[in-house]
Amino acid sequence: MLLRISHLTSYSYASPASYALQRLRLTPQDGPTQRVVSWQSAVEGAKVEARYGDHFGNLVELVSIAGQAHEIRIMASGIIETIDTAGVVGPHRGFMPLWLYRRETVLTRPGKAIRELARGHDRGSALDRLHGLKSAIHAAMRFVPGETHAETAGEDALAAGVGVCQDHAHVFLAAARTMGFPARYVSGYLYMDGQTEQVASHAWAEAHVDDLGWVGFDAANDISPDGRYVQIAYGLDYRDAAPVSGFQTGAAGEALSVSITVEQ
Repeated sequence: MLLRISHLTSYSYASPASYALQRLRLTPQDGPTQRVVSWQSAVEGAKVEARYGDHFGNLVELVSIAGQAHEIRIMASGIIETIDTAGVVGPHRGFMPLWLYRRETVLTRPGKAIRELARGHDRGSALDRLHGLKSAIHAAMRFVPGETHAETAGEDALAAGVGVCQDHAHVFLAAARTMGFPARYVSGYLYMDGQTEQVASHAWAEAHVDDLGWVGFDAANDISPDGRYVQIAYGLDYRDAAPVSGFQTGAAGEALSVSITVEQ
């Protein structure tokens, strides 16, 4: 499948920011499930300070502003050819050892609710257990935007029974790691039939299974990633793979807007 993607992020300020630094993870890479046909990114109102590959293998840009910009516009777009592998991404690659992906984070620390959920999936093959976990999370959490935020821990989202794709991914990561699987967060895009315009990028999780490698699980939609999915970045949780993150000082009245289109 060929997917055309456009992602625009705008920050506006009532007064100029004295300083701001943003980390951008908006560049996809070739892999077992996708090929980058074309891709370009541009920044208005800010300066690109550096481009590098991080320890997870993500392509990152650092951009800064210093006292002059009332608005920053970050634009990324291109065409990706996707390959449906039924969620199987394949062998682990990169500098980070697999054991790192068993590590808890603030957002994926398991509590009583997640540990009970994990204990319900202790029988069967590894794939059966993980698919069962995915479906159980989907059943336990309604997709409700606005009830959680970027710093909501998976345990809190599960206890509340609501969240967005980020929260579903955090719960899956915490439970899968409790079950002994290395697991990682994935940020990217999802093509949805009849919904070209979107208000946010997508997120799901991958777990490492012996003899298969990394396998994707989208608990928010209760499916394995297919040809509608485009991967952008990986990490232990949202903080490591957020499309745009950073800080600013000296500005008042910051407003953020995001516009995304994903079309065939």
